[in-house]
Amino acid sequence: MSDATHPILAEAKGQAIPVHPVSEAELEAFLARKRGPVRTYAAANTFSGKAGQVLAVPGSNGAVEQVLLGTGAGRGDLSLFRTLAGKLPAGEYALSKLPRGVDPEQAALAFALGTYRFDRYKKRGEPIARLVAPKGVDAAAVTATAHACALARDMVNTPANDMGPLQIETIAREIAEHYGAAFSVITGDALLTEGYPAVHAVGRAAVEARAPRMIELSWGDASHPVVALVGKGVVFDTGGLDIKPSAGMRLMKKDMGGAAHALALARMVMEAKLPVRLVVLTPVVENAIAGDAMRPGDVLQTRAGLTVEVGNTDAEGRLILADALTRAAELKPALTLDFATLTGAARMAMGPFVIPFWTPDDKLAVQLEAASKTVADALWRMPLTEAYREALDSDIADLKNDPDGWAQAGATTAALFLQRFAPKSDKESGEGVGPWVHFDVFAWNPKGRPGFPVGGEVQAIRAAFAMLKGRFA
Repeated sequence: MSDATHPILAEAKGQAIPVHPVSEAELEAFLARKRGPVRTYAAANTFSGKAGQVLAVPGSNGAVEQVLLGTGAGRGDLSLFRTLAGKLPAGEYALSKLPRGVDPEQAALAFALGTYRFDRYKKRGEPIARLVAPKGVDAAAVTATAHACALARDMVNTPANDMGPLQIETIAREIAEHYGAAFSVITGDALLTEGYPAVHAVGRAAVEARAPRMIELSWGDASHPVVALVGKGVVFDTGGLDIKPSAGMRLMKKDMGGAAHALALARMVMEAKLPVRLVVLTPVVENAIAGDAMRPGDVLQTRAGLTVEVGNTDAEGRLILADALTRAAELKPALTLDFATLTGAARMAMGPFVIPFWTPDDKLAVQLEAASKTVADALWRMPLTEAYREALDSDIADLKNDPDGWAQAGATTAALFLQRFAPKSDKESGEGVGPWVHFDVFAWNPKGRPGFPVGGEVQAIRAAFAMLKGRFA
């Protein structure tokens, strides 16, 4: 990859343009130290130091000579650096200082995330703004994380005709080969003989070229604690026979966002060489409609031996995750994280920018909340409310995939469904197994603004990565 595609530079290749973060309180004193034209230009452009304002100040030759970045109250807000990247013209830049409380590595990563563009179908070719890494920051490590996040965003942005089960398998295989990880895949009817009946049931209606599959990647020393990453990979969700309306189907190319997030986080873990035995499990299907599609009222078998009555074929993600989480439990993991674009109820509760998570482990929840704040990756813990568990009871099977309406809390009842299959921690089983956490990600940014283009968004995995480093590094 050429230097031109690296958003963070270890050192300037030429004369880097200085970027001056300035708060509203600092502005008057800052401009008093500058020559007259700078003060005049700032006044003419009503630059007040408001958070997110970016002013590119030209020199005598008309080229950008310096940049002013408004920081508002002057406290550490990492989103400012994503905004900065989205507003700057191409060139090399260097921060003259950092606002108080801002971690330089996280500022550099935020800038790198703000340079992302999806141009697979609409080639632009323009160079990007690049930032010289602040002192003490490992530019290569920041770039590696940014590239992993870009992979997830590219996968989510790519439409289903070009991001089917085979394409996800290929990406996972390439990641495994790059990092020397073991790789296996079970496809089509072999899922029945290998013990993944729910994955098969959800994906069997797709055409043969898009057959369902279970992908498993494992990496690291077998003596290290096992960390399992599980990602929902529904490449397109019609809703099945309970078909979605056209508006609800429009963005269903992103329903494989959980798998994309799990693979991206896996890249981050392997690149950092964390001392863990990493296992990535991604059930990948297309929830299609055909003569052999699963029906409302069907009772499905699962890898765990539990039966599930299908009340709604559009609640398919939890079915494939059930088999994957059961496989994770067999590995007796020290920690299990699952990522899924699972429910609209999560968006109703949290909106598109805050990701809810569920875990029965208070210590893990505290670690995730702390990591969330450190890296500005918004998370919010939700309860696994026992009173709602009976909403999943079925008259004819062990449980059902569509909870009773009285429970109302659709995202929480989905999490309770997954918990039936997830690894049970040592507190619950006494077998030395560690905790489980479920993230209901949106994987999409619906509101375009500088540094935050409409489209695929990476959520929760930066916080998860920070937590993993704190727990295992």
